[in-house]
Amino acid sequence: MLTRKEDIYLREKLGRKPNLLEIDMIDAEWSEHCSYKSSRKYVKLLPSSGKRVIVGPGYDAGVLDLGNDDVLTVHIESHNHPSAVEPYGGAATGVGGVIRDIISMGTRPIALLNALRFSSLNGANKTSKAKWLFKNVVKGIADYGNCIGIPTVGGDIEFDDSFKDYCLVDVAAIGLGKKDKLIANHANDGDLIVLAGNPTGKDGIRGASFASKLLDEEDRSAVQIPDPFLEKLIIEATIEAAKNNCINAIKDLGGGGLSCCLSELSHLVNRGFEIELSSVHTKVAGLSPNEIMISESQERMVYIINKQKLSTFDKIFNKYGITYSIIGKVHGQDNLNILFHGKAIANISCNLMVNAPLCNRKSKKPEYLKKIKKKIVLDKIRDYNIILLDMLSNPNIGNKNWVYQQYDHEVGLRTVIKPGANASVIKINDNKFVSIKLDGNSKHCYLDPYHGTLGCLSEACRNVICTGAEPIGIIDHLQFGSPENPQIYWTFKESIEAIIDFCNFMKIPVVGGKVSFYNETMNSPIKPSPIIGTIGLIEDRWHITTNVPNVGDTLFILGQTNEELGGSEYFDSHLHSKYGNVPMVDLETDRRNNLAVLHLIQNGLVDCAHDCSKGGIGTALAELAISGKLGITVDLKKVPNNCSRYDYLLFSETHSRFIIGTRQPDKVNKILSSRNCIFSEIGKVDRTKILNLCYSGKEIINLPYDDLNLGYNTMNHIMNGT
Repeated sequence: MLTRKEDIYLREKLGRKPNLLEIDMIDAEWSEHCSYKSSRKYVKLLPSSGKRVIVGPGYDAGVLDLGNDDVLTVHIESHNHPSAVEPYGGAATGVGGVIRDIISMGTRPIALLNALRFSSLNGANKTSKAKWLFKNVVKGIADYGNCIGIPTVGGDIEFDDSFKDYCLVDVAAIGLGKKDKLIANHANDGDLIVLAGNPTGKDGIRGASFASKLLDEEDRSAVQIPDPFLEKLIIEATIEAAKNNCINAIKDLGGGGLSCCLSELSHLVNRGFEIELSSVHTKVAGLSPNEIMISESQERMVYIINKQKLSTFDKIFNKYGITYSIIGKVHGQDNLNILFHGKAIANISCNLMVNAPLCNRKSKKPEYLKKIKKKIVLDKIRDYNIILLDMLSNPNIGNKNWVYQQYDHEVGLRTVIKPGANASVIKINDNKFVSIKLDGNSKHCYLDPYHGTLGCLSEACRNVICTGAEPIGIIDHLQFGSPENPQIYWTFKESIEAIIDFCNFMKIPVVGGKVSFYNETMNSPIKPSPIIGTIGLIEDRWHITTNVPNVGDTLFILGQTNEELGGSEYFDSHLHSKYGNVPMVDLETDRRNNLAVLHLIQNGLVDCAHDCSKGGIGTALAELAISGKLGITVDLKKVPNNCSRYDYLLFSETHSRFIIGTRQPDKVNKILSSRNCIFSEIGKVDRTKILNLCYSGKEIINLPYDDLNLGYNTMNHIMNGT
C-alpha cells in the first residue's frame, strides 16, 4: 500500500481525498515494479542514443535500425516472485508478457532467450525445492514458446545458494519488422479504445504490488494463468491489423493491469481517456470495478483505433476468433476518467499516475566488503585431471543440454547458431544476421558490484564477437534485494555506474532494460544479479563463426591471464567464494582485444573462437575439445600470465581473453602484433581426442574426450535422476 508520505503527496496533488478505486489504481502504478521510484533517476543516466537507435529505454521495447528498412525490437522482463511461488505458470506468463511487448511495437517476435537463477543443484535429492523450481520453470518457458512457435535460442543459467527457496526468471525477446510499419503511438479525440484477448478475471490481482515487496508468503492469487494458444492468435491479428493501418496506438496489459496500461498509454499519446468498465468482457459475473482495473489476466492488449477502421479491425479479430470490447474513447487531455454503468467512479490525472514521487534512498558500502580477504592459500593440488573434471561437472559450467533439448529452437527456420554456443545467431535475410547473448555473474557482483557488472558487460560483448558480430546495443536487467536497505542500494548504484562507464567508452547504447528490487525471502536477499544482454549485427554470412575447432588449427590466446580468482567457480568449489581479487576490466584492453578478434574474423582468418570466462582457460580448452570431438595439445607456459600456480593459471576468470583457432597463424601473428595486443600461439588441434595440457613439457592435464564429455554432461544425470 501507499506510504504515509505518498498518501500526503497524492492528496495534495488531487486537492481532495482519493476514493478506494483511485487508491488501488495509484497503488499499482506507484509500486516499485511499475514506477521505478527507487531507480528512475539513475536509470535515466544510462547512455541510450546511437546511430542505430530508433527507440530507446522507456517504451515497451527498444528498436534498432538494421539497415534497408529492417528494424529489430528487443526487450527483457522478469517474473521472479510468481515463478518462486508457482514456477510453471509464473515462468510461462513471463514469456507471454515479453512477447506482447515486442508486438506492441508492430513487429513479429522471432526469438526468445532467458536467464535463470536457482540455488545449488549439487547433491540435490529428487524432492529438493531447487530441482522442483528449476524443472518447472524450464517446462513453463519451453511449453509456452513451443506452443506459439517462437524459438527459444539461448540463455544463461547460474546456481548459487543466495537463491535458496527463490529463483530469478528473466526472459528476453527480439522481434523483426519494417521501419515504416512501426506503430507510432498517437491518438485523436474520438478514437476508440479497445480491449482484446482473454476475458478479465481475478487471476494476478495485485501482482505488481506482490512483486514490489519481499517474498514472505506464497500468494498464489497474484500469479497469472497462461494461454499460449490465444497469444499466438493475438500476434497474428495484431500484425495483420498493423499492416492494414488499423492501429494508432497499442499497449499490452502487464503489471498493474488496466490501471497501469491505460494511464501509461494516455500519457504516451498525450490524450485523456474516458473508460466504461461495464463494457469489459470478464471471466465471471460480478467483478468489482477495483478488480477489473487491477487484474493481471494474461494475453490481453489495448488498442487505440480510428472509428473508420473499426470494420477492418473487427473483420481481422473475428477471423482469428479473438474477443474484444470497445471500452472507451479518447477524450480531452491527460485525465483518466473511469465510469461504471455510466456513473463516474474515478477521475485522475495520468501525468500524476505515471510520475510517482521518487524515493531518495540512502546508500552505504556493505560491511561484508570490508572483511573480504584478498589473499588465500589453497592446499597443493596433486591431480589436476580430477580438478578439471570436477569443474566441468559444475552446473554453472557444464552442458545445459537438459534445458535446451526442451526448447524448439529451430521453429521459424531462422536459428543459425543454436543454444549452447558462445551466442545465438538468428537469420534476418540471406546476408544479414543478429547475434544475441545474456550473461551475468552473481558471485563477482557480490564481491565487487562495479567490476562484477563491468565483467558481465565484457563477457556478453565477447560472446557475440566470437560469432562474428559487431555489438550494436545493450539491454540490462538489474536485480537486487530491498532498496530500503542502504547496503543493497549501494550495490545497485555501483552496477549503474559500471554500465554508464562501459557503454560510454565502447559507444554501445543501452536500448532497454528493467530494474527488479525486493528479490529476497525471509531468509536473505539475493546477491546482486545484473543480467546483461548484448545484441550484435553480422552483415556478411561468411563472418559467422562457431566455437567448433578443425583438425590442424593453430590455437592462439589473446589477452593476459591475471591471478584473479575472487568469486571464481574454482574458489567457490573449494568453499572460498568470498575471498580473493575479482577480475578487473581494463576498458582500453577490452576494446583493443574485441576489435582485433572482430577484424580477424571479418578477414577470414578465424576457424573457431571462444571466450574465456567461468572456469577460465582450463574449461574453455576442454569445451573446445568437447565441441569438436577432437584432441587439443597446449603448452601452458606460452600463455601470457602472472599466476603463481598452475591451478590459478588454469581457472582464473580474467576478462578480455579469447581463444581462437586458425589455419593461417603467420597472418594472425602479424595482425595481432600490429595492434599491440598481448597474445601467444599456444597449441594445436589434432585427431587424438585427448586434451593434453603441459607446462614446458611437464604434463598437467591429460584427459580423453569420453571423460571430458561425461563430466560435462553431469546436469543431465542430476535432473534425470541417473
